[in-house]
Amino acid sequence: MENNSLTRPLGGLGQVAASSSAASPQWSGRMAFVLAATGSAVGLGNIWKFPYITGEHGGAAFVLVYLACILVIGIPLLMAEVMIGRRGRHNPPHAMAALAGEAGASPRWRWLGWVGVLTGFLLLSFYVVVAGWAVAYIFDTGAGSFNTATGEQVGAHFGALLGSPLTLIFWGSLVLALTLGIVALGVRQGLERAVNLMMPGLFLLLLVLVGYSMTTGHFMQGLAFLFNPDFGKLSGNSVLVALGHAFFTLSLAGGGMMTYGAYLPGKVSIAKTALTIGLLDTLVALLAGMVIFPLVFANGLEPGAGPGLLFVTLPIAFGQMPLGALFGALFFVMLSVAALTSAISLIEPAVAWLTGRYRISRARACLGSGVLMWLLSLGTVFSFNLWEQHTLFGKTFFGGLDYLTSSWIMPLSGLFIALFAGWVMSRTATEQELGRGPGYRLWRFTIRYLSPVFIVLMFLNAIGVFG
Repeated sequence: MENNSLTRPLGGLGQVAASSSAASPQWSGRMAFVLAATGSAVGLGNIWKFPYITGEHGGAAFVLVYLACILVIGIPLLMAEVMIGRRGRHNPPHAMAALAGEAGASPRWRWLGWVGVLTGFLLLSFYVVVAGWAVAYIFDTGAGSFNTATGEQVGAHFGALLGSPLTLIFWGSLVLALTLGIVALGVRQGLERAVNLMMPGLFLLLLVLVGYSMTTGHFMQGLAFLFNPDFGKLSGNSVLVALGHAFFTLSLAGGGMMTYGAYLPGKVSIAKTALTIGLLDTLVALLAGMVIFPLVFANGLEPGAGPGLLFVTLPIAFGQMPLGALFGALFFVMLSVAALTSAISLIEPAVAWLTGRYRISRARACLGSGVLMWLLSLGTVFSFNLWEQHTLFGKTFFGGLDYLTSSWIMPLSGLFIALFAGWVMSRTATEQELGRGPGYRLWRFTIRYLSPVFIVLMFLNAIGVFG
């Protein structure tokens, strides 16, 4: 069992934190947190979304803008979330209330923590369904289902998967059960052990697949697409898309980083750790591109194939190549591992709140939240078949939930986190967590001025203000 006593003095926090009922266990050290937070950040967005939006927006020029956004916006906001979690030493709602009390601000800031818990819960309800596709494709690809298959046949295979509610429920339920099983074991026995195994395995699989891509004869073409910029292909919308992806790929505004920060030992440098997480997260995205684009070019396929790049375009490529079934299966193993490391961070804020609020075991908290999440996930499952014709404002249940969280809740939550860290928390409090010096002054300027402006621009782009 985890020790439920506070492991670090709250150092000047108000009575809200001091008297709150839940407590935070801790990661065993900096590397455990880095692996866990990187696992939270690395997910379907890195391996699924990053390659196809790179293809849609011109390749290397988009990558450079994306990297700039990671440094200027993503890292400062990640530092803010981890800082809030560590200083509050609690689940997001209690941490926000405690820090608001310390700053003499309204306790209503607690709602921002609630939004994080809710966001993670909503995201995971459809994330497990999409992750289930990846798990299903491990077996489909490994069995040779795509060997010498045509584009029409691969498309029909994916369509059949989406058209079967029972199949989607089975694979999604498996992902959810694995996620809840890991989280129920606790921070060190569950989360930490899982990421200590899965994250090195993920990087190993990526390197093996990069080596495989080198044998395609089109590896240099893939590298040129990723790293030789043509800024003539960039548009204003491309820049905002890069900003949006930098924001989402670091798993910001979903409650997970704030919760993980609550378990971070006090002597660990938040700035250095955030930079490490951003570097590893970006490295995974770039390595995924180095795997995918040579395969796409080797088979004369389109790099900007959209969301179907992983489940239609790549199976075509694997089906035409030597040892394609083996390496295709390894690719979807890697994708499934990435999805699982993100999934455990999405449910952890809800579990942390339930255990603190009702003083129940993690197992009971996982069971209760898991049942609700499974029921909600059925809406996503049916969006692709039974409810496909039933839309609200032109969107299916899945499309609407994705749009609500990605385009509205997360940008607005990120905006208020930046405002809280930059304008509500005192300089003394933030300096105690982040240290003094030029790096701190740069962070403070960014989180107070640059981050809010760019998040607003991203939000306006997401809702269609810029066309």
